[in-house]
Amino acid sequence: MTADMLIFFIFVLSIFLGFELISKVPSMLHTPLMSGTNAIHGIILLGGMLVLAAADGFIQHVAGFLAVVLGSANVFGGFMVTDRMLQMFKGKK
Repeated sequence: MTADMLIFFIFVLSIFLGFELISKVPSMLHTPLMSGTNAIHGIILLGGMLVLAAADGFIQHVAGFLAVVLGSANVFGGFMVTDRMLQMFKGKK
């Protein structure tokens, strides 16, 4: 098994695992978990930047670009959801 096939296998496995884990979370817990995982999305963003910096081929460029774009969307969305959740707990002025 080549390294590229192993990386692809891990990628596909992580998609299935992530889907199964997220689908089991009750909707009431989704917002606090979303705000708590912003650090993980930041690590994904950093990893995507490192892949882009060391990319040699087209596939690595595409994978790094997708990691940066999707990681950025997750970080931005997580902070937006967290901010909205915190606004609900503020008192009236």
